[in-house]
Amino acid sequence: MSYERLTAENAAVLFVDHQTGLANCVQTQSPANFQNNVKALVSIAQVYGLPAVIMTSASDGPNGPIMPVVAQGLPNAAIVHRPGEIDAFDNADFAALSAKDAGYDVYAVVDASGTWSKLVEDAAITRMVQAGIVPINSVAVGTELLTRWQSATGEAHAKLMGDHLSFAGNNYAGFLAATGQA
Repeated sequence: MSYERLTAENAAVLFVDHQTGLANCVQTQSPANFQNNVKALVSIAQVYGLPAVIMTSASDGPNGPIMPVVAQGLPNAAIVHRPGEIDAFDNADFAALSAKDAGYDVYAVVDASGTWSKLVEDAAITRMVQAGIVPINSVAVGTELLTRWQSATGEAHAKLMGDHLSFAGNNYAGFLAATGQA
């Protein structure tokens, strides 16, 4: 197993079907937690300047428009509308036809994703792991990107952690202590 740490230079974020109608179907976590976790991933993309792509399916139908937290948080993201393809990689407008097959390391940010059933979610994660995709959560993504509190993103990272993890309000105090500002 090879491992390359996530950095702002080697990472991008792909939001697939983060649409209002589909978000209403998420039952594997509370609506508030799901919204918070998606917003945390958006905030991470903002803080670290990660390129972002938003993919939608039937956005003018029952799947609904892009979730406002994604659309408003990433106004410069590339948007790819899939007119009926179920699999995002079947869309000709999406450049990487298969990210894993093309040699990319692929991470599934499971807390910014969801479905209607824990059984369905577990099966999907198992299938992704078998294909070599790494399940991860937004906190782990942010932590890998941070590397150290003294970095240029340390203060913004401490704030985003405090904003999105109710028990992490002490991160900002930790940032100040680690940087000698306390």
